[in-house]
Amino acid sequence: MSESAFLELTGITSEDPTTAIVSFARQLRRDFDRIQMENEFAIDEVLTKVSILRKEFLRMHRYNPIEHVVSRVKTAESIFKKAARLGIEPTPEAIRAHIKDIAGVRVTCSFISDTYRVMEALTSQEDVTVLQVKDYIANPKPNGYKSLHVLIELPIFLSTGPVPVPVEVQIRTIAMDFWASLEHKIYYKYEGEVPSYLVETLTEAARQSEQLDRQMERLYEEVRGHEHDADHDDELMMDEQTLLSLWNTARDRFGSSFP
Repeated sequence: MSESAFLELTGITSEDPTTAIVSFARQLRRDFDRIQMENEFAIDEVLTKVSILRKEFLRMHRYNPIEHVVSRVKTAESIFKKAARLGIEPTPEAIRAHIKDIAGVRVTCSFISDTYRVMEALTSQEDVTVLQVKDYIANPKPNGYKSLHVLIELPIFLSTGPVPVPVEVQIRTIAMDFWASLEHKIYYKYEGEVPSYLVETLTEAARQSEQLDRQMERLYEEVRGHEHDADHDDELMMDEQTLLSLWNTARDRFGSSFP
């Protein structure tokens, strides 16, 4: 970009363009520092929500559907590259308006049913607004990629007031995550020009991973059913012990007047 084109884009009209450009660059850096800060805080909010859900599932249901969670905030370089690729002006206003995946969280679950369960629990919260849902589990990509992509928006509370920030949440099973990681490495190695035989192998691997997902979930449900029976017996025994203790305490307190 020529200096005159840059001045026209940025609106700089100073008689000393070098000084003005330096000042503009400093302001741009401050603006993007703020954008990244806001997105970091939004990720903190989502991670807190996921952590609470995980603890609730463990305490109330004796089961944790969330295996692990990772997050990332796009770097300024990555943001600028995406803006250039999409033809978006490199201004804070345009970035906020058109790039919605600066903040990203990936939740890996045990089974397919868990992915939907976690998505429902997260998106049903009052301060979470769902902007978009792409269900690549029900409708996989042609290469076999599967995952739930949920674009949400939630407020972060700064000293100047609340700021709504979008976060892309990807929810997938362990098998889906392993496949996606392998696919990414292959496409990176071949710079997007993957040989057809590898594409076919990847697609077949995706089909097999889906079968594995469903088979493992059926096995788990069978084992879980037996565990529920055992848990129920334990709860009945615990209730009987609690009642007996209360009975003895009341009898000691009230003496002969208590039956």
